[in-house]
Amino acid sequence: MKEDLSSDRALGMDRPITRRDFLNGVAVGTAALAGGPLLADDSATPAPPSGTPPASAASSAAQDAPGYYPPLLTGMRGSHPGSFESAHALRDGKPSPAPVDTGEQYDLIVVGAGISGLAAAHFYREHAGRASRILILDNHDDFGGHAKRNEFHLDGHLNLLNGGTLEIDSPRPYGKVADGLLRTLGIQVDKLIKTTQHFSFYEQMGLKQGTFFDRETFGADKLVLGLGGSRSDKSALAQAVLQAPLSDRARQEIVQIETAHIDYLPGISSAEKKQRLSRMSYEAFLRDVVKVDPAVIKYYQAITMGEWGVGIDAVSALDCWGYYMPGFQGMKLAKGSISRMGPTPAGYEDTGGSYHLHFPDGNATIARSLVRDLIPEAVGGRAQPANGAEEIVTARVDYSQLDRAGAPLRLRLSSTVIRARHLGDPEAAKQVEVTYMRAGGAYTARARGVVLACYNMMIPYLCPELPAPQKAALHSLVKTPLVYTSVALSNWRSFAALKLYGVYSPGSYHTYFHLNPHVTIGSYRSTKSPSEPILVHMVRTPCKPGLPEHDQNRAGRAELLATPFETFERNIRDQLGRTLKDGGFDPARDITAITVNRWPHGYAPEYNPLFEPDLPEAERPHVLGRAQFGRITIANSDAGGEAYTDSAINQGYRAVLELLRS
Repeated sequence: MKEDLSSDRALGMDRPITRRDFLNGVAVGTAALAGGPLLADDSATPAPPSGTPPASAASSAAQDAPGYYPPLLTGMRGSHPGSFESAHALRDGKPSPAPVDTGEQYDLIVVGAGISGLAAAHFYREHAGRASRILILDNHDDFGGHAKRNEFHLDGHLNLLNGGTLEIDSPRPYGKVADGLLRTLGIQVDKLIKTTQHFSFYEQMGLKQGTFFDRETFGADKLVLGLGGSRSDKSALAQAVLQAPLSDRARQEIVQIETAHIDYLPGISSAEKKQRLSRMSYEAFLRDVVKVDPAVIKYYQAITMGEWGVGIDAVSALDCWGYYMPGFQGMKLAKGSISRMGPTPAGYEDTGGSYHLHFPDGNATIARSLVRDLIPEAVGGRAQPANGAEEIVTARVDYSQLDRAGAPLRLRLSSTVIRARHLGDPEAAKQVEVTYMRAGGAYTARARGVVLACYNMMIPYLCPELPAPQKAALHSLVKTPLVYTSVALSNWRSFAALKLYGVYSPGSYHTYFHLNPHVTIGSYRSTKSPSEPILVHMVRTPCKPGLPEHDQNRAGRAELLATPFETFERNIRDQLGRTLKDGGFDPARDITAITVNRWPHGYAPEYNPLFEPDLPEAERPHVLGRAQFGRITIANSDAGGEAYTDSAINQGYRAVLELLRS
């Protein structure tokens, strides 16, 4: 016991960093973060059906409290305590309180304030007019869905990092709808790519990527600089891999996989090769076709986790080729792949993909831009300027303006929807009643139409009247769990001393971590000196190798919900300490804050040829599941079968058009 306590002290587990949620330096209790009561004590009876709720309907909500600003919260974020309990109670068949009728009447209620839901509200107003009355409800204490913003003020300097969605990026070019929305929001992508992205900054300082081999997996703790970076320099790679705690055979095979041009399936056409590769995992390709040493499998096991959330045992070899992973240089594969985007060619190899743009807070900038478009009073009090993205990155949102009585558009946080039902027969009903939980109470509001832009698997519980085949399709949409952790350091001298900026860790708790990408936009400036504070981004995908993908997802989801913040913190400190020790890093001294963005329901599910039948698009679960049901339509990236921001936008647009045309 004494040894354990000593180890914890060495890691800094006893240091007074923020382990509870703080708001502007003031501790905020769980109940407050979950949202105050919707109705004050003197408004406990149902409101009259006037279309306007009582003046006190939202006045006591946490989001209206002075200084409320959730991007500053540390500790357990993402699916934070208070954001999922009501949904789990509904799933488990537990009774909810009798709802109070707020008397609110809207043209549209949107369930989910992620990018898809916010985009749906934008498109509805664009078509129906800005005077349209819209209510947006979200279960989290902040808007943005997975596009969350982690904000730190370190030594007086603003530091930002994405707590969820990383960047604008897609396997296909952004189409008219998604690209048009970005331009409407003042996000000039082409210009921003040229002026804000400085991803070679660390390399220009002489820093490289590296691989950390942990003793539990590889027999020894060893950081190998230069391994896991560029594959073009065969000589440098061969020198780097010599330092790895691997056998000579395993080292040689890694160099071969990374640099050699070998056709491992000779004598057959490109099309036949693709068919075979689409039905074998990358692990099977390396093990059975390339015939590598088992240690090589361990080395590559986590290479796919950042993109797909599972290891190489559950991702097809063809998908890995489509994302430029090694081993296919000599395979003579023609462009055009059977990928997770469907059975028709649609991978990066076909189109080159979309433009790529990373904001300092990830796509939270898009969510914030949408909120400014919808509720200008919340962000500067004016419409989108031409240089909207440059201003929005450093703007401070006034959350008290999101849910103002009498406003045509209201955004209500900490409000978990548990029911959406038509008032009358779905085919003829003119209204939908929505019931939601807030601070332990249940409340109802009504609208002419509803867009469910929430987690699609939850929809059968919200709308039990859906046809059975549609409910079955929605229940099959299992999201990929993941964790994005932001770690604040007092300095990054240890990285500079090691000549290091990013680390692949195939056997560690987090499979990858790197220094905050260097971005300069508007008045925001990234850290330049190793003596200054910085944020480190760490990625964990809790999968269970050997199981089918969705079974791995379910197991990972259960693990995340059962893992306390203390366990994350201990693993973070241990991993950084072991990896960076030769650079002088001290986890007890150098770590100043930690935000764990836990997403048990993370990436939208995508087609996986290893485990799913090759169905026509119209028969795929996400298409069957998103069918309109009376005055209720369905959005979210889940409904597009693609875990990308343009899909979220496109699905919001489709859902709105369905409502307006019916």
